[in-house]
Amino acid sequence: MRGMFTAGVCDVLMEHGITFDGAIGVSAGVTFGCNYKSHQIGRVIRYNKRFASNWRYCSLRSLFLTGDLYGADFCYVKIPEKLDPFDYETYRNDPMRFYAVVSDCMTGEPIYKELKTGDRNDLEWMRASASMPLVSKPVKIDGYTLLDGGMTDSIPLAKFQEMGYQKNIVILTQPKDFIKEPDSLIKLMRLSLRKYPKLLAKMEDRHIAYNKQHEYAIQQEKEGKAIVLCPEKPLGISRIEHNPDELQRCYDAGRTVCQKRLEEIHSFIS
Repeated sequence: MRGMFTAGVCDVLMEHGITFDGAIGVSAGVTFGCNYKSHQIGRVIRYNKRFASNWRYCSLRSLFLTGDLYGADFCYVKIPEKLDPFDYETYRNDPMRFYAVVSDCMTGEPIYKELKTGDRNDLEWMRASASMPLVSKPVKIDGYTLLDGGMTDSIPLAKFQEMGYQKNIVILTQPKDFIKEPDSLIKLMRLSLRKYPKLLAKMEDRHIAYNKQHEYAIQQEKEGKAIVLCPEKPLGISRIEHNPDELQRCYDAGRTVCQKRLEEIHSFIS
């Protein structure tokens, strides 16, 4: 739910007509970021607040009954197709290329999947990118077995630069001075991911990789090659948040940070 911060940033950028050649998202960065390509300002905060207390959206009940903390059918079928429609046509026609980072359970490596149409298959790739270990079933699609992209590439700035995108705005949901510690649930993951030893090995050292990527993003900003938008202090919101006011607070924090730096952003991308 730190992704509410990201949603706030994205909505301000869209409101000011700022467009990009490409975007890449990880986990909630994909499931919320896709609305940039569909031009749906306000959709993320709207449906999250509307369904925050619905057990089918996110709950331990959903986890026990379906194997997924975030209900797959409710989140990726019912909401986008009926309850808060996703604008598939605008998504398809927008020229911005949009990529999801997902983790291949068998190889332990990230996959960078371009999502061109926003159709049911693309939504499954989005779901895979946001399928957190321990509280999600691996997503099997197109011959792959996949989990959360953050397990193998949490901040894909270097990869995006390698793909040719040299001026980047990076949205982080942790403050600039954040240092990730070893995962406190790693013992449970050793049991849960025992069938996927290569992915487990990545999780064992994930904090090291994350901290290097975080530091790299900050350094790129110092060198004038990127702008990093992040909270000024920890957001203090959990992965499961049923209080709409808390969702709004984090969303507003993202809006505030982006609004403060709009002039800098316009100058950077011009």
